Amino acid sequence: MLEYMPDNTPTHNDNGPEEFPTGDELPEESMTVDDLAPFSVDTDEFTDINELAAAEWKESTTADERIRTVIKRTVDPKSANEIADTAVVSENKARDTLNRLVEEGIVRSHQTSSGKTYERDPDWYLLQQVHQLATSGDLVSQIQRTKQELANYQSQYETSSPEELLISDQELDEEELSDISHWRTAKREFNYLRAAYRLQQAKLEDPYSERGSFNRDSDQRVSP
Repeated sequence: MLEYMPDNTPTHNDNGPEEFPTGDELPEESMTVDDLAPFSVDTDEFTDINELAAAEWKESTTADERIRTVIKRTVDPKSANEIADTAVVSENKARDTLNRLVEEGIVRSHQTSSGKTYERDPDWYLLQQVHQLATSGDLVSQIQRTKQELANYQSQYETSSPEELLISDQELDEEELSDISHWRTAKREFNYLRAAYRLQQAKLEDPYSERGSFNRDSDQRVSP
């Protein structure tokens, strides 16, 4: 499936660190379990694991970061109060930040009889996904692999799309319904990958763009 590559993905060295601490850098006494502090908040204050997790999240992030994280996952309209509860912020803070994100085009708002609701802007979210994919250096292989997966489903079920299979007279069992779900996901990913590939090629061919943003070694061509 998709191989998302966030810009801040750390590099992992299977062979361990290149340098180890010297004797002078080691603590004078060996560490014990009591020295370890996995939480930055006092765990004795909480009896509920969800409250502890919320407190830890609040301690390690800003209010704006938490609101952005929550709204990024909000696909159904929610009130500022609902988002505030999840983001562990006040309702006024949530409303102010959400209205600012609406102005930036990141969030959509809807006026209802019970007040204003908010959700992530699907167009903005889609563009972010495509732009992130476009920084990948192996789009061609991902496109070819997903294209083959789609071809396998079409051959297996002798139809061109999962929608046609759903509306057919054929009675579908649990495994076939699972295949339809995966087929739909692969179809959506294929469209995302093609859009990302076109963006990548446009960046490479634009003399005014930052060519260093993409891997020139992957300058292969696939049919759109």
